[in-house]
Amino acid sequence: MPMDDRALLTDLFHTAVAAADPMKCLKQSLPARPKGRTVVVAIGKGAAQMAAAFETLWDGPVEGVVVTRYGYAVPCRDLPVIEASHPVPDAAGMEATEAVFRAVEGLTEDDLVVALVCGGGSALLPAPPEGFALEDEQALNKALLSSGAPIGVMNAIRKHFSRVKGGRLALAAHPARVLSLVVSDVPGDDPAQVASGPTVPDGVTRVDALSMIRARNIKIPEQVMAHISNDASTAPLPNDPRFARNEVHVVASARLSLEAAAARAEALGLRSVILSDSIEGEARDIGLMHAALAREIALRNRPFTAPVLVLSGGETSVTLGDAPGRGGRNTAFLMGLAGAIEGVNATILGADTDGIDGSEDNAGAFADGSSFARLRALGLDPGDFTRAQDPWGAFDALGDLFVPGPTGTNVNDFRAMLVRPQASP
Repeated sequence: MPMDDRALLTDLFHTAVAAADPMKCLKQSLPARPKGRTVVVAIGKGAAQMAAAFETLWDGPVEGVVVTRYGYAVPCRDLPVIEASHPVPDAAGMEATEAVFRAVEGLTEDDLVVALVCGGGSALLPAPPEGFALEDEQALNKALLSSGAPIGVMNAIRKHFSRVKGGRLALAAHPARVLSLVVSDVPGDDPAQVASGPTVPDGVTRVDALSMIRARNIKIPEQVMAHISNDASTAPLPNDPRFARNEVHVVASARLSLEAAAARAEALGLRSVILSDSIEGEARDIGLMHAALAREIALRNRPFTAPVLVLSGGETSVTLGDAPGRGGRNTAFLMGLAGAIEGVNATILGADTDGIDGSEDNAGAFADGSSFARLRALGLDPGDFTRAQDPWGAFDALGDLFVPGPTGTNVNDFRAMLVRPQASP
């Protein structure tokens, strides 16, 4: 029996997630066993699943520590799992960071550190500079999250207010060799951006970070700004000789997951196109762009002929005002889209591949050409939800939230838009 459109999009979401399954993607990048110890540090919302897979695949003893988000832990054989807060760091995260530093203390050239890194690590490993407190890093995170800045800008700034980000964890492990196996959740798949690169440095300087802050008028707390303005905040650069023996491999990414979803759709007889795996921008604006494309396809059969599946990935942002409401970037994307496709024969799933979108327990939601009409039929004004910045409330009222639960991986946002031919009037 053919799947209905929502079941089809759900199937494609799970196909995309399966392509980033740790057991599958780590196997091809396993290193040779070292002469000395093997220390695993796993960091991110899918870190426990990555660590459990590594333990299964690894032929030898391991030690180390795993840090993941509350509710995302799975049992590991030998590695302790610590849960902490995301997206705003907490005291448990501070303790977790210290546990990570202890795990890499006193290593030698014969030892190997395997860093299993995925999205979420920026918040899960708080480590404010000497003389600062957790509250300072929390204030910085809140300012960045509400600024609407893209993830690359946020991470560039975070790296200059940290003892662990921007390659500093790898320096703490020196002279041991560090192998970073990275599941990318950032546009462009730059491993130095994932989790703010605890083991991978980049070339973004303190001056660059200051320029980004000023260009976007980001309201950084005064004491944090003073630190970033000081030479002491400078992050290590890739040409530092202490990084010379290290290796970095991106083992899963949005590109690979979107390609897997596209192949699955084609196998089911549905033409598919991938717009991009690295779309950034204000979530509502990206929704409007997708809506314009859906209308063009449905009404004029260009640039693609309906029926067609349009896939995209990347990481949008949401600029918060005085009414933060409930939801995340995917439901914000869908609110922008839903208001602009009324009457269009299209069904859209927007969801975060880690299973959680923003402040609630949903990964995202479904929208279609009837979403706003159905809200009005319930006696609700879509504009009220928009003004309150409460996209979650709108899709909850419709029963259209998408709640797969934690997936064990994170390759950014998954957007699947199925456009069918428009019915004749």
